[in-house]
Amino acid sequence: MKTILLINDDGIQSSGLFAIKKKLDRLGEVVVVAPKREVSGVGKAITSSRHVQIEEVELEDKSRAYAIINGTPADSYLLAVNKILKHSPDVVVAGINLGPNLGIDDFLNSGTIGAALEAAIHGVPAVAVSYCKQEISDRKAKSAITLEELLSAAEIGLKIVEHVLSKGMPPDVDLISVNVPEKADCRKLKATELSYVGYGDLFSKEEKGYRIAHWRLDDYSDPDPETDVRAIRNEGYISITPVKVRLPHSKKALKHMLKDVFGDQSATRVM
Repeated sequence: MKTILLINDDGIQSSGLFAIKKKLDRLGEVVVVAPKREVSGVGKAITSSRHVQIEEVELEDKSRAYAIINGTPADSYLLAVNKILKHSPDVVVAGINLGPNLGIDDFLNSGTIGAALEAAIHGVPAVAVSYCKQEISDRKAKSAITLEELLSAAEIGLKIVEHVLSKGMPPDVDLISVNVPEKADCRKLKATELSYVGYGDLFSKEEKGYRIAHWRLDDYSDPDPETDVRAIRNEGYISITPVKVRLPHSKKALKHMLKDVFGDQSATRVM
């Protein structure tokens, strides 16, 4: 039986997690390990300054899950593999994230993506699924998102995970990021690239200072028709973004710089 590790950053009782778990249960053993409460916007951070605990909990469907207290989604992956499963899963599914994960800023900041990145770094196929609601103002807005709203996102996630389990990831792909718009048409899918347009001014002035009061699709913008932002915001397509987790290294250019800075002797030190 295949082992599917399910993680998110909205908390272990999130409707997004439960919506996709109901679909994934038919593919194998789904092991849920996630922060006990919402831990959004932490990227791939791991906890080093305090203790974290593992607590067994019961989900809505009466199945057993593992809540990580005071930990992050990336912690959840590491604890799941090393302390709970004690082996690598066949695939990691992160989500369904209740909100978009579009562009490079979201990719690096999202806790849901962070869990998928942790898996991909360890050579485990990873699929992240996000629901791109037009606006999310607070946690109450997230808790109001229904399982029915998430049905399309769960169906798309299911089909991709099923393919990965049977045939593996596409060549040169370590992580697949899926973004599904509201009222999605499951026939409208587009292979996309990450947008490299960063955030604008997200902070609102309040009495106590500045705060990101809400997330809105209107705050994302990119004219490039190949990007995830364009597909979701302007075209209403489901965005499927393949990512390879390997940063480029221009060693040749650096060696020229070192020679300019340190002189010819640097060539004997820099290999």
